Amino acid sequence: MKELFVRKSVAECEADVERRSGLKRSLGKWHLTALGVGATIGAGIFATTGTAIVGDALRPGAGPAIVFSFVLTAVACGFAALCYAEFAAMVPIAGSAYTYAYASIGELVAWIIGWDLIIEYAVGNIGVAIGWSGHFRELIRHFGLDLPAWLATDYRSAHDAFRTLTAAGSAGTDPVTQYIGSAWTTAPHVFGFPLIVNLPAVLVVAVLTVVLVIGIKESADSNNAMVLLKIGIILFFLAVGAFLIQPKNWTDPATGGFAPNGFAGISAAAAIIFFSYIGFDAVSTAAEETRNPAKDMPFGIIMSLLICTVLYVALSIVMTGMAPWKTLGTAEPMITALQFAHGPPALLNASRFVIALGAVIAMGSVLLVFQLGQPRIFFSMARDGLLPPVMAKVHPRFKTPYVGTILTGIFVAGFAAFANIAEVVDLTNIGTLFAFVLVSAGVIFLRRIEPERPRPFRVPGVPFTPIISIAACLYLMWQLPGITWIRFGVWLAIGLVIYFTYGYRHSTLRRRRNGEVVPEPAEPVAEKV
Repeated sequence: MKELFVRKSVAECEADVERRSGLKRSLGKWHLTALGVGATIGAGIFATTGTAIVGDALRPGAGPAIVFSFVLTAVACGFAALCYAEFAAMVPIAGSAYTYAYASIGELVAWIIGWDLIIEYAVGNIGVAIGWSGHFRELIRHFGLDLPAWLATDYRSAHDAFRTLTAAGSAGTDPVTQYIGSAWTTAPHVFGFPLIVNLPAVLVVAVLTVVLVIGIKESADSNNAMVLLKIGIILFFLAVGAFLIQPKNWTDPATGGFAPNGFAGISAAAAIIFFSYIGFDAVSTAAEETRNPAKDMPFGIIMSLLICTVLYVALSIVMTGMAPWKTLGTAEPMITALQFAHGPPALLNASRFVIALGAVIAMGSVLLVFQLGQPRIFFSMARDGLLPPVMAKVHPRFKTPYVGTILTGIFVAGFAAFANIAEVVDLTNIGTLFAFVLVSAGVIFLRRIEPERPRPFRVPGVPFTPIISIAACLYLMWQLPGITWIRFGVWLAIGLVIYFTYGYRHSTLRRRRNGEVVPEPAEPVAEKV
């Protein structure tokens, strides 16, 4: 058991970076803030908010009280953000929660959280790519263009929509269901099976993978532009929507009033819209590429969370004031709110186009930042010997972990082509909340183990603040469906099999402490020149 929890001290982490990083430090605090905002504002606010407001077969909706759900989730994330900020300033190393767990609790927990982070970044990005594809399809329709349904959806959605059409008839279903269901009958067949693939989701991941291989600074600059555009579009929606609010939509007793399902609905919605907050922690994955991580990392993490919370609260107030909350249970709740709002038709049509454009930009920036984060976690794990060394290779010219970036792109694009978004959102939520729990616990462990180590940023009120963070995250995890817990358990079990068959035997830290000589990786060619 002692071998399983061998700990890599902060000093050893720093020494590894000095010897073997190869990454280029080029990011400042506003680059980091933009990375956090870019990763956070995206598929969650544009796609999952409708389900949180209206509810589904497994949980009640919050109604207009969704504003309290956003605040509740923001408080839980705020406590976790403080814990991330302490680690990011003290251990400015690529790997995020994986590295923090290695430095505080030990190798086995570090592996578990590193494997778990694949759910947040890679699996989560599958859902974002699928959501991006849907909004992109809606956007190009404004220009009179459309894709065949079998090239713009997934197998399960097409099958379910076809069954709905068969049971109810096309006259009794909405246009979206008719479009998706048509994929089942119009798709070409290969070996007797319909060929249904989400082509836009594949192409956007491929393009962003190329951008990320070229360079971190270029990627960050692209993200900055997308962040500024999508914040401007959100402010546009708020400005238009503020004049379309009808207060009766918040309090109408015919629809249950402001909080139709009480605190149960607010809590259930908080667990769903947690997907809207995933991303601020992605800032910490760029620690080795930050010019002054001791000051800039805490600033970027906390500031990005504050900006997103303010925008989310304002959006939820305006959205539920524009239309009856029961009409908002779609995959495009902001566009739906404009469809049911009372106002000049020309303004409403133009606004729907702008919001569709905003969703495409917003999800594009989320894809960019999450595709940036996952390879850097692989990079740290491979550098520690827990994954094959090829995942730690740095491009000799671009100075990016290009092998991990390309493999992540292939993984995300491959599953985005066929996966259903409903199957990944809850799994992403539980995986990220679990990571927050372990990071918060790590703050307490490291304060006891290395109390004298300099901490440029300190979490106030330790151990009470991390304990509150742990309790809040566990509460949100408890709100998720049982099937999500089963899938999460299976995922962790697969990870443990890989650890004990490869990672345990190849651990660089364990081999060194057993007296083995561990060769250093070859220096990138550009460095020698």
